[in-house]
Amino acid sequence: MSYIKLGNSDLEVSEICFGAWAIGGWLWGGTDEAAALRALDAAIDRGVTSIDTAAVYGFGLSEEIVGKAIQGKRDKVQIMTKYGLKWDDTRGEFLFATKREDGTPANIHSYAGRQSIIKECEDSLRRLNTDYIDLYQQHKPDKTTPVEESMEALEQLIKQGKVRVAGGSNYSTEDMSRAQTVIPQASNQVAYSMVLREIEDEIVPYCIANQIGIVVYSPMQRGILSGKIKPGHQFNPGDSRPDTPYYKPENVIRINDFLDRIKPVADGKGVNLAQLVLRWTLQMPGVSTVLAGIRNEEQLKENAVAMEFELSREEMDIINKHLDKLEILMDLS
Repeated sequence: MSYIKLGNSDLEVSEICFGAWAIGGWLWGGTDEAAALRALDAAIDRGVTSIDTAAVYGFGLSEEIVGKAIQGKRDKVQIMTKYGLKWDDTRGEFLFATKREDGTPANIHSYAGRQSIIKECEDSLRRLNTDYIDLYQQHKPDKTTPVEESMEALEQLIKQGKVRVAGGSNYSTEDMSRAQTVIPQASNQVAYSMVLREIEDEIVPYCIANQIGIVVYSPMQRGILSGKIKPGHQFNPGDSRPDTPYYKPENVIRINDFLDRIKPVADGKGVNLAQLVLRWTLQMPGVSTVLAGIRNEEQLKENAVAMEFELSREEMDIINKHLDKLEILMDLS
């Protein structure tokens, strides 16, 4: 496993991070805690020492599972979690209505007021069963609170030793610029995949120029780029993926056709499509680390292979040539 310093900070993270959204179960059709704990244990043993979670994942459950997994191993791991998406507070910006795993309704708000962040940090530390967080990230910009105010809370938490470095998630270049006036930003966590490349226009150049690391989430576009989801795939109840554009029947067909065209590159490297996609993502400009959603040991072993090979410039060109021809239909209403 390779490790890299995140942006201009002294925080070193593994190139592949354990993405812990799915183990919280919410919006993923449930969870298997025992399998998640085995996967986390195996990940740390394999050198996947960076674990990314968030308070809202499973309404605290993901953090609790991570907290159990890291006992006796805290000095070996880097905990990356997030604040600012609230299910127990009506302040801030209302985002959407959802349901917990037991079916009870919940409303998600984006709120990152100073005192709210301080409390959220204490709650996350308790669930994670640790006394510090390596990278604390605002989950989503809060339109009702100046980002400078949020960063003042992070500055306080860092001085208290409860947080090592601050980062953003889903930040625009303006968000990053304003945050930087208060406290250095180690990273910006953003969605990026072969079928979602908007960050290449402004976010990537800004991060490179300002030495801010890019933490990529959803590199597999929640699984569709693995090649394992074919037309007619049946999802578990509560799984939100069928409601997204990428999982509409027309796009499932288009994406699978694209994957068939790049499969010879994967075959030539002796890897599968998921491993090829992860490797491609890691080699794109500005990318520091990639979150791979992992729910069990099998997925962990599969994703870790992406660290064992590199793509040549010619192979990257072949992939990008086919990718340029892929058209995703976003308006399917």
